Amino acid sequence: MGDAMAVKGEGRDAPRASGPPLTAGEREILRVLRRSEDLDSVAARILVSVGSAIIEGRLKPGDDLNSVDLARQFSSSRTPVREALQTLEREGLVEIAARKRPRVRRLGLTEVREIYELRSELYGLVSRRIIAHRTAGEIEVFDGVQARLEEAAAAGDLERYFWLIVDFRNTEARLAGNETVRAVLDSVGIRTLHLRHLSLSLPGRLDTSVEDHRRLVRAYADGEAELAVALTRSIVLRGLAAVERSGWTGSPD
Repeated sequence: MGDAMAVKGEGRDAPRASGPPLTAGEREILRVLRRSEDLDSVAARILVSVGSAIIEGRLKPGDDLNSVDLARQFSSSRTPVREALQTLEREGLVEIAARKRPRVRRLGLTEVREIYELRSELYGLVSRRIIAHRTAGEIEVFDGVQARLEEAAAAGDLERYFWLIVDFRNTEARLAGNETVRAVLDSVGIRTLHLRHLSLSLPGRLDTSVEDHRRLVRAYADGEAELAVALTRSIVLRGLAAVERSGWTGSPD
């Protein structure tokens, strides 16, 4: 797997301080880790390269991460590699065991269900806080995001739609004004981004999702707290149900 990672990293997916703009996945990993987009160290470049490959699904759960290959790819010693992988381990994306090669962490279905349950409850709290503290200008932000969601869904553009959904959720967490809740959502959310993408890729899911979010935006605009809470919980749990229907178990093939 290390060789495949090295080939991908040398192409358009390789992040660097200057050059092509960062991908959505690269920006998201940096946002969650509260890192600058100025990738001024080798460890930061490795962190973004491996982290974005995981959350964008180019590295799969259980894939090996060859430290020697990564060091060669980035023309570095193994120290920056170790630093980057340890950071990703703390975020729950990488698994490092004694006397074994690091690998992309595989989430069991029980853990996935627990994470989705936690996310549904926390986003219920987020929706309630948004309505309690909302201003007209803040609620209007969702109109713009929803309009872009509608366009992406109509075009069948899954990738654009997915990252707009991530932006929608990040906007909610920011407007809720509770940094502790926001940090927890970031931590658990990034572990399941590849599953959230999987759930939206299933037949009919884009149409269902866009309608669900249309109703949620309307509830925000109308100040309907209980409806917004019920809708946002339902949206998260619909995603879990889609993952379960896909046959995904978290176990190796």
